[in-house]
Amino acid sequence: MNDFYFSIASFPFIGYNEGNQTKVGVTMAKISMLTPLVEMDGDEMTRVLWSIIKEELICPFVDLKTEYYDLGLKHRDETNDQVTVDSANATKKYGVAVKCATITPNAQRVEEYNLKKMWPSPNGTIRAMLDGTVFRAPILVKGIEPCVKNWKKPITLARHAYGDVYKNTELIIPGPGKVELVYTAADGTETRKLVHDYTTPGVAQAMHNLNPSIESFARSCFEFALSTKQDLWFATKDTISKQYDHTFKDIFAEIYEKEYKDKFASAGITYFYTLIDDAVARVMKAEGGFIWACKNYDGDVMSDMVSSAFGSLAMMTSVLVSPHGYFEYEAAHGTVQRHYYKHLAGEETSTNSVATIFAWSGALRKRGELDNLPDLMDFADRLEQATLNTIAQGKMTKDLALITTLPEVTVLNSRDFILAIREQLEA
Repeated sequence: MNDFYFSIASFPFIGYNEGNQTKVGVTMAKISMLTPLVEMDGDEMTRVLWSIIKEELICPFVDLKTEYYDLGLKHRDETNDQVTVDSANATKKYGVAVKCATITPNAQRVEEYNLKKMWPSPNGTIRAMLDGTVFRAPILVKGIEPCVKNWKKPITLARHAYGDVYKNTELIIPGPGKVELVYTAADGTETRKLVHDYTTPGVAQAMHNLNPSIESFARSCFEFALSTKQDLWFATKDTISKQYDHTFKDIFAEIYEKEYKDKFASAGITYFYTLIDDAVARVMKAEGGFIWACKNYDGDVMSDMVSSAFGSLAMMTSVLVSPHGYFEYEAAHGTVQRHYYKHLAGEETSTNSVATIFAWSGALRKRGELDNLPDLMDFADRLEQATLNTIAQGKMTKDLALITTLPEVTVLNSRDFILAIREQLEA
Protein backbone atom coordinates (compact mmCIF):
# COMPACT_ATOMS: atom_id res chain seq x y z
CA MET A 1 0.00 0.00 0.00
CA ASN A 2 1.32 3.43 -0.89
CA ASP A 3 2.35 5.74 1.92
CA PHE A 4 -0.20 8.46 1.18
CA TYR A 5 -3.33 6.60 2.21
CA PHE A 6 -4.40 4.14 4.84
CA SER A 7 -7.44 2.16 5.84
CA ILE A 8 -9.32 3.85 8.65
CA ALA A 9 -10.53 0.42 9.70
CA SER A 10 -6.96 -0.33 10.77
CA PHE A 11 -6.73 2.52 13.28
CA PRO A 12 -8.59 3.19 16.54
CA PHE A 13 -10.57 6.42 16.76
CA ILE A 14 -9.29 8.33 19.76
CA GLY A 15 -11.33 10.80 21.71
CA TYR A 16 -14.80 10.48 20.23
CA ASN A 17 -15.93 6.87 20.27
CA GLU A 18 -16.33 5.76 23.87
CA GLY A 19 -15.64 9.36 24.94
CA ASN A 20 -18.74 10.77 23.33
CA GLN A 21 -20.89 7.85 24.43
CA THR A 22 -19.85 8.48 28.04
CA LYS A 23 -20.56 12.19 27.65
CA VAL A 24 -24.17 11.63 26.62
CA GLY A 25 -24.69 8.67 28.90
CA VAL A 26 -25.44 6.23 26.09
CA THR A 27 -23.95 2.79 25.49
CA MET A 28 -24.76 1.36 22.12
CA ALA A 29 -23.44 -1.22 19.71
CA LYS A 30 -22.09 0.48 16.63
CA ILE A 31 -23.53 -0.39 13.24
CA SER A 32 -21.21 -2.75 11.39
CA MET A 33 -19.83 -2.41 7.89
CA LEU A 34 -18.52 -5.21 5.69
CA THR A 35 -16.82 -3.35 2.84
CA PRO A 36 -14.91 -0.07 3.15
CA LEU A 37 -16.00 3.17 1.57
CA VAL A 38 -13.42 5.03 -0.45
CA GLU A 39 -12.96 8.28 1.47
CA MET A 40 -11.56 11.25 -0.44
CA ASP A 41 -10.63 14.14 1.85
CA GLY A 42 -10.53 17.66 0.45
CA ASP A 43 -9.66 21.29 0.97
CA GLU A 44 -10.27 24.40 3.05
CA MET A 45 -13.51 24.86 5.03
CA THR A 46 -15.12 21.70 3.72
CA ARG A 47 -12.11 19.74 5.01
CA VAL A 48 -12.71 21.24 8.47
CA LEU A 49 -16.40 20.29 8.32
CA TRP A 50 -15.49 16.81 7.02
CA SER A 51 -13.59 16.06 10.21
CA ILE A 52 -16.36 17.36 12.49
CA ILE A 53 -19.04 15.39 10.63
CA LYS A 54 -17.10 12.16 11.03
CA GLU A 55 -16.33 12.90 14.67
CA GLU A 56 -19.86 13.86 15.72
CA LEU A 57 -22.30 12.24 13.29
CA ILE A 58 -20.70 9.08 11.90
CA CYS A 59 -18.10 7.48 14.14
CA PRO A 60 -20.12 7.44 17.40
CA PHE A 61 -22.79 5.35 15.65
CA VAL A 62 -21.04 3.41 12.87
CA ASP A 63 -17.98 1.17 13.00
CA LEU A 64 -16.68 3.13 10.05
CA LYS A 65 -14.48 1.38 7.53
CA THR A 66 -12.91 3.53 4.82
CA GLU A 67 -9.88 3.47 2.60
CA TYR A 68 -8.60 7.01 2.96
CA TYR A 69 -7.11 9.23 0.27
CA ASP A 70 -5.97 12.79 0.94
CA LEU A 71 -7.02 14.84 -2.07
CA GLY A 72 -6.05 18.11 -0.40
CA LEU A 73 -4.22 20.32 -2.90
CA LYS A 74 -0.85 20.15 -1.13
CA HIS A 75 -0.94 16.37 -1.07
CA ARG A 76 -2.00 16.13 -4.68
CA ASP A 77 1.00 18.28 -5.52
CA GLU A 78 3.34 16.12 -3.40
CA THR A 79 2.18 12.96 -5.21
CA ASN A 80 2.09 14.57 -8.68
CA ASP A 81 -1.67 13.98 -8.57
CA GLN A 82 -1.19 10.21 -8.40
CA VAL A 83 -3.37 10.14 -5.29
CA THR A 84 -6.35 11.27 -7.40
CA VAL A 85 -5.82 8.43 -9.87
CA ASP A 86 -5.42 5.95 -7.01
CA SER A 87 -8.66 7.11 -5.37
CA ALA A 88 -10.56 6.56 -8.62
CA ASN A 89 -9.06 3.08 -9.01
CA ALA A 90 -10.05 2.31 -5.41
CA THR A 91 -13.62 3.35 -6.25
CA LYS A 92 -13.57 0.81 -9.06
CA LYS A 93 -12.42 -1.79 -6.54
CA TYR A 94 -14.90 -1.09 -3.73
CA GLY A 95 -17.80 0.40 -5.71
CA VAL A 96 -18.75 3.31 -3.41
CA ALA A 97 -16.87 6.53 -2.61
CA VAL A 98 -17.55 9.69 -0.64
CA LYS A 99 -15.67 12.84 -1.60
CA CYS A 100 -15.00 16.17 0.08
CA ALA A 101 -14.90 19.35 -2.02
CA THR A 102 -11.48 20.03 -3.56
CA ILE A 103 -9.64 22.95 -5.14
CA THR A 104 -9.12 23.07 -8.88
CA PRO A 105 -6.06 25.33 -9.02
CA ASN A 106 -5.81 28.43 -11.17
CA ALA A 107 -2.75 30.69 -11.52
CA GLN A 108 -3.47 32.38 -8.18
CA ARG A 109 -3.70 29.01 -6.40
CA VAL A 110 -0.43 27.84 -7.97
CA GLU A 111 1.27 30.82 -6.39
CA GLU A 112 -0.61 30.57 -3.07
CA TYR A 113 0.26 26.89 -2.58
CA ASN A 114 3.63 26.99 -4.37
CA LEU A 115 2.53 24.17 -6.67
CA LYS A 116 4.70 22.35 -9.18
CA LYS A 117 2.08 22.94 -11.88
CA MET A 118 -1.56 23.83 -12.42
CA TRP A 119 -3.03 20.40 -11.69
CA PRO A 120 -6.31 19.43 -13.40
CA SER A 121 -9.67 19.22 -11.65
CA PRO A 122 -9.71 16.12 -9.43
CA ASN A 123 -13.43 15.81 -10.14
CA GLY A 124 -12.70 15.83 -13.86
CA THR A 125 -10.03 13.13 -13.46
CA ILE A 126 -12.25 10.90 -11.33
CA ARG A 127 -15.32 11.35 -13.51
CA ALA A 128 -13.37 10.56 -16.66
CA MET A 129 -11.95 7.38 -15.11
CA LEU A 130 -15.34 6.19 -13.83
CA ASP A 131 -17.27 7.27 -16.97
CA GLY A 132 -20.57 8.13 -15.36
CA THR A 133 -23.31 10.70 -15.05
CA VAL A 134 -23.62 13.16 -12.18
CA PHE A 135 -27.16 13.45 -10.79
CA ARG A 136 -27.77 16.52 -8.64
CA ALA A 137 -31.00 17.30 -6.82
CA PRO A 138 -31.97 20.03 -4.33
CA ILE A 139 -32.58 19.12 -0.69
CA LEU A 140 -36.02 20.43 0.25
CA VAL A 141 -36.82 21.38 3.83
CA LYS A 142 -39.59 23.22 5.65
CA GLY A 143 -38.95 26.95 5.87
CA ILE A 144 -36.67 27.24 2.84
CA GLU A 145 -38.80 28.19 -0.15
CA PRO A 146 -37.56 28.34 -3.78
CA CYS A 147 -36.92 31.77 -5.27
CA VAL A 148 -38.93 30.65 -8.29
CA LYS A 149 -42.38 30.55 -6.74
CA ASN A 150 -43.88 28.05 -9.20
CA TRP A 151 -41.22 25.42 -8.39
CA LYS A 152 -43.15 22.90 -6.30
CA LYS A 153 -41.05 19.76 -6.86
CA PRO A 154 -37.30 19.10 -7.09
CA ILE A 155 -35.53 19.53 -10.43
CA THR A 156 -32.81 16.91 -10.87
CA LEU A 157 -29.80 17.86 -13.00
CA ALA A 158 -28.16 15.02 -14.93
CA ARG A 159 -24.68 16.15 -15.92
CA HIS A 160 -22.48 14.29 -18.37
CA ALA A 161 -19.23 13.64 -16.52
CA TYR A 162 -16.75 13.21 -19.35
CA GLY A 163 -14.95 15.48 -21.80
CA ASP A 164 -15.81 18.89 -23.22
CA VAL A 165 -14.03 21.85 -21.60
CA TYR A 166 -12.87 19.69 -18.66
CA LYS A 167 -10.64 17.63 -20.97
CA ASN A 168 -9.74 20.45 -23.32
CA THR A 169 -6.46 21.39 -24.96
CA GLU A 170 -5.65 25.09 -24.94
CA LEU A 171 -3.12 27.19 -26.77
CA ILE A 172 -2.08 30.82 -26.42
CA ILE A 173 -1.50 32.26 -29.88
CA PRO A 174 1.44 34.71 -29.77
CA GLY A 175 0.90 36.30 -33.18
CA PRO A 176 -0.16 35.84 -36.80
CA GLY A 177 -0.57 32.27 -37.99
CA LYS A 178 -3.08 29.47 -38.62
CA VAL A 179 -4.64 27.06 -36.12
CA GLU A 180 -6.03 23.84 -37.58
CA LEU A 181 -7.78 20.72 -36.31
CA VAL A 182 -6.00 17.67 -37.71
CA TYR A 183 -7.33 14.11 -37.59
CA THR A 184 -4.86 11.40 -38.58
CA ALA A 185 -6.61 8.10 -39.28
CA ALA A 186 -5.10 4.72 -38.47
CA ASP A 187 -4.02 4.36 -42.11
CA GLY A 188 -2.18 7.68 -41.99
CA THR A 189 -4.63 9.77 -44.00
CA GLU A 190 -5.28 13.26 -42.66
CA THR A 191 -8.38 15.41 -42.39
CA ARG A 192 -7.81 19.10 -41.69
CA LYS A 193 -10.10 21.94 -40.74
CA LEU A 194 -9.06 25.55 -40.32
CA VAL A 195 -9.96 26.89 -36.88
CA HIS A 196 -8.82 30.46 -37.52
CA ASP A 197 -6.26 32.42 -39.50
CA TYR A 198 -4.87 34.74 -36.82
CA THR A 199 -3.63 38.22 -37.67
CA THR A 200 -3.26 39.18 -33.99
CA PRO A 201 -2.44 37.34 -30.74
CA GLY A 202 -5.30 35.30 -29.29
CA VAL A 203 -6.27 31.97 -27.79
CA ALA A 204 -7.48 28.61 -29.12
CA GLN A 205 -9.17 25.64 -27.53
CA ALA A 206 -10.03 22.12 -28.65
CA MET A 207 -12.53 19.81 -26.95
CA HIS A 208 -13.45 16.21 -27.48
CA ASN A 209 -15.94 13.55 -26.47
CA LEU A 210 -16.47 9.85 -27.14
CA ASN A 211 -19.53 8.14 -28.57
CA PRO A 212 -19.42 5.31 -25.98
CA SER A 213 -19.39 7.87 -23.16
CA ILE A 214 -22.30 9.77 -24.68
CA GLU A 215 -24.18 6.47 -25.04
CA SER A 216 -23.52 5.68 -21.36
CA PHE A 217 -24.73 9.16 -20.45
CA ALA A 218 -27.95 8.67 -22.41
CA ARG A 219 -28.71 5.24 -20.96
CA SER A 220 -27.97 6.46 -17.41
CA CYS A 221 -30.46 9.30 -17.88
CA PHE A 222 -33.15 7.07 -19.40
CA GLU A 223 -32.73 4.45 -16.66
CA PHE A 224 -32.79 7.08 -13.90
CA ALA A 225 -35.97 8.57 -15.36
CA LEU A 226 -37.62 5.15 -15.39
CA SER A 227 -36.52 4.33 -11.85
CA THR A 228 -37.84 7.64 -10.48
CA LYS A 229 -40.80 7.89 -12.90
CA GLN A 230 -39.90 11.44 -13.92
CA ASP A 231 -39.97 13.08 -17.33
CA LEU A 232 -36.56 13.57 -18.94
CA TRP A 233 -35.45 16.75 -20.70
CA PHE A 234 -32.24 16.97 -22.73
CA ALA A 235 -30.81 20.19 -24.13
CA THR A 236 -27.78 21.20 -26.23
CA LYS A 237 -27.06 23.92 -28.81
CA ASP A 238 -27.16 21.80 -31.96
CA THR A 239 -28.25 24.73 -34.13
CA ILE A 240 -24.83 26.31 -33.61
CA SER A 241 -22.69 23.24 -32.91
CA LYS A 242 -23.92 21.28 -35.92
CA GLN A 243 -21.56 18.33 -35.47
CA TYR A 244 -20.39 18.27 -31.84
CA ASP A 245 -23.69 18.99 -30.06
CA HIS A 246 -25.72 17.40 -32.84
CA THR A 247 -23.94 14.11 -32.16
CA PHE A 248 -25.24 14.21 -28.57
CA LYS A 249 -28.76 14.89 -29.83
CA ASP A 250 -28.61 12.08 -32.40
CA ILE A 251 -27.25 9.48 -29.97
CA PHE A 252 -29.95 10.29 -27.40
CA ALA A 253 -32.65 10.11 -30.07
CA GLU A 254 -31.42 6.80 -31.49
CA ILE A 255 -31.15 5.08 -28.10
CA TYR A 256 -34.55 6.42 -27.02
CA GLU A 257 -36.30 5.21 -30.17
CA LYS A 258 -34.68 1.76 -30.13
CA GLU A 259 -34.58 0.97 -26.40
CA TYR A 260 -36.75 3.26 -24.29
CA LYS A 261 -39.71 4.68 -26.20
CA ASP A 262 -42.07 1.85 -25.26
CA LYS A 263 -40.74 1.70 -21.69
CA PHE A 264 -41.37 5.43 -21.23
CA ALA A 265 -44.89 5.07 -22.61
CA SER A 266 -45.62 2.20 -20.22
CA ALA A 267 -44.29 4.25 -17.29
CA GLY A 268 -46.37 7.28 -18.29
CA ILE A 269 -43.34 9.56 -18.66
CA THR A 270 -41.93 11.49 -21.62
CA TYR A 271 -38.58 12.31 -23.21
CA PHE A 272 -38.23 15.87 -24.48
CA TYR A 273 -35.39 17.49 -26.45
CA THR A 274 -34.93 21.23 -26.90
CA LEU A 275 -32.21 23.86 -27.24
CA ILE A 276 -30.39 24.83 -24.05
CA ASP A 277 -31.67 28.43 -24.13
CA ASP A 278 -35.25 27.23 -24.62
CA ALA A 279 -34.79 24.75 -21.76
CA VAL A 280 -33.68 27.56 -19.43
CA ALA A 281 -36.80 29.58 -20.28
CA ARG A 282 -39.08 26.56 -19.82
CA VAL A 283 -37.46 25.60 -16.50
CA MET A 284 -38.21 29.01 -15.04
CA LYS A 285 -41.93 28.52 -15.75
CA ALA A 286 -42.18 24.84 -14.82
CA GLU A 287 -43.24 23.42 -11.45
CA GLY A 288 -40.37 20.90 -11.31
CA GLY A 289 -40.53 17.17 -10.82
CA PHE A 290 -38.41 16.27 -13.87
CA ILE A 291 -34.81 15.42 -14.82
CA TRP A 292 -32.86 17.94 -16.88
CA ALA A 293 -29.95 16.31 -18.72
CA CYS A 294 -27.08 18.58 -19.76
CA LYS A 295 -23.64 18.31 -21.28
CA ASN A 296 -20.70 18.63 -18.89
CA TYR A 297 -20.27 22.42 -18.70
CA ASP A 298 -23.99 23.20 -19.02
CA GLY A 299 -24.70 20.83 -16.13
CA ASP A 300 -22.00 22.47 -14.01
CA VAL A 301 -23.54 25.92 -14.46
CA MET A 302 -27.22 24.99 -14.38
CA SER A 303 -26.93 22.83 -11.25
CA ASP A 304 -25.57 25.86 -9.37
CA MET A 305 -28.44 27.97 -10.67
CA VAL A 306 -31.05 25.40 -9.67
CA SER A 307 -29.55 24.73 -6.25
CA SER A 308 -29.21 28.44 -5.45
CA ALA A 309 -32.76 29.14 -6.57
CA PHE A 310 -34.07 26.30 -4.41
CA GLY A 311 -32.31 27.80 -1.40
CA SER A 312 -28.56 27.33 -1.16
CA LEU A 313 -25.59 25.86 -3.00
CA ALA A 314 -25.03 23.83 0.16
CA MET A 315 -28.47 22.23 -0.18
CA MET A 316 -27.91 19.96 -3.16
CA THR A 317 -26.99 16.30 -3.38
CA SER A 318 -24.56 15.04 -6.01
CA VAL A 319 -23.82 11.45 -7.00
CA LEU A 320 -21.74 10.14 -9.89
CA VAL A 321 -23.39 7.00 -11.25
CA SER A 322 -21.21 4.85 -13.49
CA PRO A 323 -22.69 2.30 -15.91
CA HIS A 324 -20.11 -0.12 -14.48
CA GLY A 325 -21.75 0.00 -11.04
CA TYR A 326 -19.56 2.61 -9.29
CA PHE A 327 -21.05 5.38 -7.12
CA GLU A 328 -19.25 8.50 -5.90
CA TYR A 329 -21.10 10.88 -3.55
CA GLU A 330 -20.06 14.49 -2.93
CA ALA A 331 -21.40 17.95 -2.18
CA ALA A 332 -22.25 19.99 -5.26
CA HIS A 333 -20.48 23.12 -3.97
CA GLY A 334 -16.88 24.24 -3.58
CA THR A 335 -14.45 24.47 -0.68
CA VAL A 336 -15.96 27.66 0.88
CA GLN A 337 -12.67 29.56 0.64
CA ARG A 338 -13.88 32.79 2.26
CA HIS A 339 -15.04 30.99 5.41
CA TYR A 340 -11.78 29.06 5.56
CA TYR A 341 -9.73 32.26 5.67
CA LYS A 342 -11.97 33.49 8.50
CA HIS A 343 -11.45 30.16 10.27
CA LEU A 344 -7.66 30.48 9.93
CA ALA A 345 -7.88 33.98 11.40
CA GLY A 346 -9.67 32.58 14.46
CA GLU A 347 -13.02 34.09 13.51
CA GLU A 348 -16.30 32.23 13.95
CA THR A 349 -17.93 30.82 10.82
CA SER A 350 -21.45 29.66 10.09
CA THR A 351 -20.90 27.27 7.20
CA ASN A 352 -23.68 25.07 5.86
CA SER A 353 -22.62 21.41 6.00
CA VAL A 354 -25.89 19.84 4.80
CA ALA A 355 -24.70 18.75 1.35
CA THR A 356 -21.55 17.23 2.82
CA ILE A 357 -23.61 15.36 5.42
CA PHE A 358 -25.88 14.07 2.65
CA ALA A 359 -22.81 12.92 0.71
CA TRP A 360 -21.89 10.72 3.69
CA SER A 361 -25.45 9.49 4.16
CA GLY A 362 -25.80 8.70 0.46
CA ALA A 363 -22.56 6.72 0.42
CA LEU A 364 -23.44 4.83 3.61
CA ARG A 365 -26.91 4.01 2.26
CA LYS A 366 -25.52 2.71 -1.01
CA ARG A 367 -22.88 0.68 0.85
CA GLY A 368 -25.63 -0.81 3.00
CA GLU A 369 -27.75 -1.54 -0.05
CA LEU A 370 -24.92 -3.30 -1.91
CA ASP A 371 -23.84 -5.27 1.20
CA ASN A 372 -27.41 -6.02 2.38
CA LEU A 373 -27.00 -4.11 5.65
CA PRO A 374 -30.45 -2.68 6.52
CA ASP A 375 -29.16 -1.12 9.77
CA LEU A 376 -26.64 0.96 7.82
CA MET A 377 -29.32 2.05 5.35
CA ASP A 378 -31.63 2.97 8.22
CA PHE A 379 -28.89 5.01 9.87
CA ALA A 380 -28.39 6.99 6.65
CA ASP A 381 -32.13 7.75 6.56
CA ARG A 382 -32.12 8.84 10.21
CA LEU A 383 -29.07 11.06 9.70
CA GLU A 384 -30.77 12.88 6.84
CA GLN A 385 -34.04 13.24 8.76
CA ALA A 386 -32.20 14.57 11.82
CA THR A 387 -30.53 17.17 9.60
CA LEU A 388 -33.83 18.30 8.10
CA ASN A 389 -35.59 18.30 11.49
CA THR A 390 -32.89 20.55 12.91
CA ILE A 391 -33.48 23.14 10.19
CA ALA A 392 -37.28 22.81 10.39
CA GLN A 393 -37.05 23.59 14.11
CA GLY A 394 -35.31 26.87 13.30
CA LYS A 395 -31.72 25.87 14.05
CA MET A 396 -29.62 26.65 11.00
CA THR A 397 -26.55 28.30 9.55
CA LYS A 398 -26.48 31.93 8.49
CA ASP A 399 -27.02 31.32 4.75
CA LEU A 400 -30.35 29.64 5.48
CA ALA A 401 -31.37 32.11 8.19
CA LEU A 402 -31.16 34.90 5.62
CA ILE A 403 -33.76 33.26 3.36
CA THR A 404 -35.99 31.22 5.67
CA THR A 405 -39.71 31.83 6.02
CA LEU A 406 -39.72 30.50 9.58
CA PRO A 407 -40.66 33.27 12.07
CA GLU A 408 -38.07 32.41 14.71
CA VAL A 409 -34.60 31.07 14.02
CA THR A 410 -31.38 30.46 15.87
CA VAL A 411 -28.24 31.06 13.83
CA LEU A 412 -25.59 28.52 14.74
CA ASN A 413 -21.90 28.44 13.96
CA SER A 414 -20.40 25.66 11.88
CA ARG A 415 -19.71 23.23 14.74
CA ASP A 416 -22.82 24.00 16.78
CA PHE A 417 -25.05 23.29 13.78
CA ILE A 418 -23.53 19.81 13.48
CA LEU A 419 -23.87 19.32 17.25
CA ALA A 420 -27.56 20.28 17.01
CA ILE A 421 -27.99 17.60 14.35
CA ARG A 422 -26.32 15.11 16.67
CA GLU A 423 -28.84 15.93 19.39
CA GLN A 424 -31.64 15.16 16.92
CA LEU A 425 -29.91 11.95 15.84
CA GLU A 426 -29.53 10.74 19.41
CA ALA A 427 -33.14 11.56 20.15
